[in-house]
Amino acid sequence: MPLSGEAIRTMNYVDDISVTLRRILSVLPVLTPEERERVADHIRHAEPSYEQVIAAFTAK
Repeated sequence: MPLSGEAIRTMNYVDDISVTLRRILSVLPVLTPEERERVADHIRHAEPSYEQVIAAFTAK
């Protein structure tokens, strides 16, 4: 069964997220420990979280 345009767009959003995460990882070496902790805390409190999205996909 072919994918709908909406499914393809959603997969492209996931690709965009992956690019963003790679960019974040590439910057980590230049951040101070304090900056790293602040960024990590910001990610932890981001809504919706990656885990929440995965849970929504797997919910019955």
